Amino acid sequence: MKINWKHKITSRKFWAAVTGVIIALLAVFNVDDLTSEKVVTLVAAIGLLAAYIVGEGFVDSNRDN
Repeated sequence: MKINWKHKITSRKFWAAVTGVIIALLAVFNVDDLTSEKVVTLVAAIGLLAAYIVGEGFVDSNRDN
């Protein structure tokens, strides 16, 4: 089965799962709360940026057709 990475990268569930794993890892390694919040904010920003880039690419490819 082929993975649709465009759909996966733009999925809120995917980014929620990534964030959850990162939060768990930060908790295991006893990272302080402020650092954890900064990391979660960064992951959310990366997810937003990825969704925007893929979305714009989709719009641009449909515009050419």
